[in-house]
Amino acid sequence: ANEDTKVSQDAHPVAAAVILWAGIIWMSMVEGGQCSMVGLPPVNRDLYKESHKTTHMITSYGHKGDNLDRYLMGRQFMVIFINFTISLSGAPLADSEVFGLPSIIIKIFLESGIAMVLTNVIIGQLTSQVNASHCMLDYINNHFMTFTLWVALLIEKTGVMHTSYLIRDLAYMAAGKPVESNEPPRDALKNFFHWGRVLWSLVVLVFSLVVTLSALFNGQTTMWPGVPPGVAVVLFFLLMSVVGMLEGMQIAFFAVSKLRKEERGEHPMALRTCEVLFRGEGKNLPGFMVGRQMCVTLCFFVIARVTTLNIEVGVDDNIWGVPDTLQNFFNTGFLGAIITTILGSISWQLVASAFPIAFLSNPLVYVLLRWCLFLEATGICAAAWFLAMIQKKIMGFQYDEVYIGTPEERAAMKHADDPEAVDKLMHMGTNVIQNTPGGELPTTYASLAEEDFSFTARRRRILANIKSLRAQVKEAPSDAEKESLESSLQTEVAALQKLNDEEQLGYDHDHSSAGAADGTEVTVTQFLRTYTKE
Repeated sequence: ANEDTKVSQDAHPVAAAVILWAGIIWMSMVEGGQCSMVGLPPVNRDLYKESHKTTHMITSYGHKGDNLDRYLMGRQFMVIFINFTISLSGAPLADSEVFGLPSIIIKIFLESGIAMVLTNVIIGQLTSQVNASHCMLDYINNHFMTFTLWVALLIEKTGVMHTSYLIRDLAYMAAGKPVESNEPPRDALKNFFHWGRVLWSLVVLVFSLVVTLSALFNGQTTMWPGVPPGVAVVLFFLLMSVVGMLEGMQIAFFAVSKLRKEERGEHPMALRTCEVLFRGEGKNLPGFMVGRQMCVTLCFFVIARVTTLNIEVGVDDNIWGVPDTLQNFFNTGFLGAIITTILGSISWQLVASAFPIAFLSNPLVYVLLRWCLFLEATGICAAAWFLAMIQKKIMGFQYDEVYIGTPEERAAMKHADDPEAVDKLMHMGTNVIQNTPGGELPTTYASLAEEDFSFTARRRRILANIKSLRAQVKEAPSDAEKESLESSLQTEVAALQKLNDEEQLGYDHDHSSAGAADGTEVTVTQFLRTYTKE
């Protein structure tokens, strides 16, 4: 209302508020959608063809050929550009007055971008990731995700990000790795258009760098007043490097988690980093991801300040004397988003994917890991769990296993998950840590955490699912939902029968009796009798 942000000053406070919350809401779909798009490939799509028709349509196209790589590349640009837009819409300008707060509070908490970072990370990113990690089918079963998918694919189609393909080819060539694809080799015409877009992307990237650096040296960006141009340039490249390290770290961590301990090299720093990351029950890995989200988003907000041009059209001289329309386009921060996506994000991910052990040998990786774990330990983002609970209740999200069962149940139904599906579909190196529907941890990290797979523990989990499903059947609001829940209930009963058969085959009567010492031994016949009576 006081026109204390760039967008509210240039346009109108109402416009700034609308753009701010539209950006946060869209960010929640972009982040949650990624969890679903990366988590669902192992699952047979026929299992949710009828229950989630929109999700089936989205994954059928999104997981076709190399489309998942294309989606993730376009999505990466969307994340950065939306972050830039949120920063311009909600971050206060210098010398702003907010609720009469002391200037020191405003400078530290508001002008620095910390307030906007917390708002965006907690509401727009972590909340959605918490729910989408376990409710993948429900989360993208809407045309908002359809729109998001097509926008991401359109961004990739323009070729603006195609420099990333060149970087990928060079990185994989240096590592001696083949560039894999799920599509037939390109013919001469497709090769012409592909490399033409790579050249176009290089021209756009160089142009964006020249324009941005020129504006930085001339003090024509939204950088805080009083910061010398030389310092602004150094800060720009420093923050780009930090973002790159954090982006590459998640890829390197994902890669080394697939290696046995003896395969993780001999460099002391790499081994020390792995020891911290995989210590105990593997909780430091998700902890790092939370802290990393905070760090990356904060860097994005500051980079947005550093790179967004601040030339008042019609008052100041346009950079290089370009037309007003082009100057207005420069002022949106689009150029900074292109630079950050390619040079500060994707390129580092690709290098880390090609050389994970060498990447982890950098001492800065260990320092950043410790810093991210510290941020997560402060609990500064813990509100995301509470907000996720509210979102789940309002939206009516259900856990994926309600619809398609657990991985064990899907295997019993002859629809076993494909554990290699994600690796088959993603070749750009922009992989993310994700669990499969119904799974407690990604199978990739099964060796990093202890989980009880005894017959007693597995039976306890199945019986808990049966109890929950029976309650939901009684409260089902429609016949269709009741039928779906009853189908899931039958799947659980079949899983219980299979578990008992496995136990009888693997153990003698004495072992079976010992396994039932805690009172959880229930035969399928006993359960069915109880269920029929009730």
